[in-house]
Amino acid sequence: MRDIFLLIVMLASIPYTLKRPVVGALMYAIFSLMNPHRMTYGFAGTFPFVMIIAVVTLLATVASKEEKKVPFLPVVIQLLLLVFWVTLTSVFALNSTGAWDEWTTVMKTMLIVVLTIAVVRTVNDVKALVLTVVLSLGFWGFKGGLWTIATGGHNGLLGPPGTYISDNNTLALAMITSIPLMVAAASFAPTKWTKRAAIGVAVLTGVSVIGSYSRGALLGGAAMMLFLWLKSHSKLKTGLIFALVIPLLLVAMPPAWMERMHSIDNYQQDASAMGRLNSWGFAINVANHLPLGGGFATFTPKIFQIYAPDPTVFYVAHSIYFQVLGEHGYIGLFLYLLLLLFAWRTGSRIVRKCGTNPEYAWAATTARMCQVSIIGYMTAGAFLAMAYYDLPYYVLAILVCLEKVLFIAPQPDNTPPLRLPFLSRSKQQRDAWKRPEAAAAPRKR
Repeated sequence: MRDIFLLIVMLASIPYTLKRPVVGALMYAIFSLMNPHRMTYGFAGTFPFVMIIAVVTLLATVASKEEKKVPFLPVVIQLLLLVFWVTLTSVFALNSTGAWDEWTTVMKTMLIVVLTIAVVRTVNDVKALVLTVVLSLGFWGFKGGLWTIATGGHNGLLGPPGTYISDNNTLALAMITSIPLMVAAASFAPTKWTKRAAIGVAVLTGVSVIGSYSRGALLGGAAMMLFLWLKSHSKLKTGLIFALVIPLLLVAMPPAWMERMHSIDNYQQDASAMGRLNSWGFAINVANHLPLGGGFATFTPKIFQIYAPDPTVFYVAHSIYFQVLGEHGYIGLFLYLLLLLFAWRTGSRIVRKCGTNPEYAWAATTARMCQVSIIGYMTAGAFLAMAYYDLPYYVLAILVCLEKVLFIAPQPDNTPPLRLPFLSRSKQQRDAWKRPEAAAAPRKR
């Protein structure tokens, strides 16, 4: 039944995608981030939903008469430079077959991110993009939070199999990165109830992070809460919430969770931690010997025999930084860090341009929360090989699209926005989506 439902949803989206390519970009984000097809038990598990959506969206973008614009901001230029560099390193990769397979996967992500930036044209498009990301990962956060509460935190969490977020650690990183976006969605929620719903999902997602038993997520969550508090308009209120809620959640967790978190202090006795140090040493050795790095898929037992400090112990990179360093060298790591820096500066520029204009308050909040997401990703990602995960690149796309639609290429008044009634604030505005002729008519008292 789930398989048929997903197929119907995908097919139903095609006419809308042909009319407005941004619909296809949002559908791609849903299947890429939520992975609903991985929760089925029939043909949908292997059906090429993502490929079909991508092809239809690309064709619709080429055929559409809508204006497509990719603003060449520093962060976009930096993304293209990174794409060029990882392509160059793939040519000289140590593991040629695995490198080109990984290159194909990464380039799909990069292409859809650039395509999303091009087809997002209106304020409502940007809000829809934020909501799509929030709902896609909020599903797992909501589900995981309820599961953690129901089991008392005794059972860990797992994501959809065969995806970037299949295990507890990677799922926790995705949750950490998405929580600030849920706060951003609350800033432009049309009613108090939808705002409370967004905050409620954010809280449950925070509970799911704690219930994941991920030590990297614990550190990422701490860093993110610090910056979330710094970016908050009401620091006293936010600080009191953190001070009251977080200790209660930690105390409620079972002894096994406490033991897992305390193992951070005893990393010398932790085989996993020592294995990570060996992998990081491997990445440094590869970068020192090969200016281009080893290329994609360098972390293999065979190559470990050559460059690892202890060739008998094999672990994957377990860090976005050492993953990029080992695969693309010091120049690749520099380009990657510069991309994150430019994304951060894009957020700061948006906040500065929004100023105190109340009409742009939601945009300023969204930009700040994207910055908090970047901090959470960079902190938790220091212990996970998630350098090419889709979510941080969608955060980048949200920032670029925000600046594009507000300050670079504001949408003309006569251009129809994406019709999403729940994005409009007042009842009169929501009625206008359903019956445009009612917008000009005076409301009866």
